[in-house]
Amino acid sequence: MTLNAIQRSSLKRPAAGRTREADRKVSAKRLLSRIVRIRAAVIRESQAIVEDWTPNVARPSFLPGAINLAQYLAFRRHDLSGLQHQLSALGLTSLGRSEGRVMATLDAVCARLTEIAGEPAVSHPVPLAFRNGKRILRREQARIFGSDPHGPGTRIMVTLPTRASEDRALVADIIRAGADCLRINCAHGGPETWAAMIENSRAAAAEQGRTCPILMDIAGPKCRIAEVCAPKKTRLHRGDLLMLAGRMPAQLKAGDIIIRVTFPAVLDQLEVGARVFIDDGRIGARVERIEPDGAMLRVEQARGKGEKLRRKKGLNFPDTALDLPPLTEKDIHDLDFVAENADLVGFSFVQRPSDITLIQRELAARRGGRPVQPLVIKIETALAVRNLPELIVHGAGQQPLAVMIARGDLAVESGFENIGEVQEHILWLCEAAHVPVIWATQVLAGMVEQGAPSRAEVTDAAMAQRAECVMLNKGPFIVEAVRFLDNVLRRMDRHQSKKSARLMPLELWIEPQDARQAREAERR
Repeated sequence: MTLNAIQRSSLKRPAAGRTREADRKVSAKRLLSRIVRIRAAVIRESQAIVEDWTPNVARPSFLPGAINLAQYLAFRRHDLSGLQHQLSALGLTSLGRSEGRVMATLDAVCARLTEIAGEPAVSHPVPLAFRNGKRILRREQARIFGSDPHGPGTRIMVTLPTRASEDRALVADIIRAGADCLRINCAHGGPETWAAMIENSRAAAAEQGRTCPILMDIAGPKCRIAEVCAPKKTRLHRGDLLMLAGRMPAQLKAGDIIIRVTFPAVLDQLEVGARVFIDDGRIGARVERIEPDGAMLRVEQARGKGEKLRRKKGLNFPDTALDLPPLTEKDIHDLDFVAENADLVGFSFVQRPSDITLIQRELAARRGGRPVQPLVIKIETALAVRNLPELIVHGAGQQPLAVMIARGDLAVESGFENIGEVQEHILWLCEAAHVPVIWATQVLAGMVEQGAPSRAEVTDAAMAQRAECVMLNKGPFIVEAVRFLDNVLRRMDRHQSKKSARLMPLELWIEPQDARQAREAERR
């Protein structure tokens, strides 16, 4: 049936049309009642949340973000999945893109449902209410990562190798390829090396008429392998036993496999049955028993050919809420340099609001009354994810804040099968708070290290466009990787904005005009 025939048919059945209109009104009234109840609950519950947060919000510019975050948390306490299809059937928003503007979205839906239901009209929210969250987020992005009107919407951060202290040309090439900000990992090098890296970075940026903010990332209390005692060429297989120890036992038996850890206090917090992962999850084990010298582990996960143990590899304890000092002695020493020289301060393994308070106090003591730098908190544990709303408020309430999704440790701590869901939740919460996000860990890792990306890495890089910044690690092909990522982000800017698809013309399937004209002439 043609469209004209459908229209003629509908004109011949006024009774059916009236019935459908009546059904629309009934449906709209029912939905309006539910949305009004949800709206009232959001207001009531979010006000209580904001009251708890208010003592920690000293920055007036963050208050809209704090309020919207509280509203979003209250909003997402409700199961909205059943409502979404019904709203879409009436031609309304499904509420699925409300992160940055919770009350404006609810008010707009209520106003439109009122009109459809034939109820007395209520005012629609002003257009600014829908744009304000995005405007604040873009402002914070520019304040923290710098502005580049000619680059992609998502900024690119690059971790510098220590040889950047001697190779200004390398830094210049990285910036020229598209880097917007640069990262120094304080786990490597020292003040003399860092000072040279900063000098080269700022000079290289100035030569190109750019400013590239420099993030200095303090290492934090990352538990690692300090020493391995094992027979030569040992590989761990499933079923093997090994011991975690704070110090090497005085007497060793033949065949013993012992790991000395960098933070012996961890051992006192382990319980039988707790999982332990080694080397970014390559080795998975479980505590079988606690002995005077340490914790005995049984290996449950390893490749068929076995896995080697190496010094400095990371240890993760996903079932144990570790109680470690958030700042190590090295971190406190490094902050003397970082507070004076960094544009941004990265805080690793933050877990609790009190951790934020501690680093803010340490920075303020070193700034001598000057404003503290923006803070980048790295979300690396399940506890940090659970505490994320409070971490955001304690951080952004005092200074500009960004959140890094540090997917390496986070995947191990949360479970590899859960990381996709967890990173989505972090993106949503940060958008609700108008706080920028850094998408980090193994982005284009194959290209950075070997010169060619995998297909999965390209897809991951495209997904990263929804964050405000993407971080690349150092490697021999970093310049090529920056250039490649810049291209991917520019392409994705045409098609995606956060969770919203941008409906640009699908040029791949648009018939060229000359071909269309030739086909029409052939028909004539």
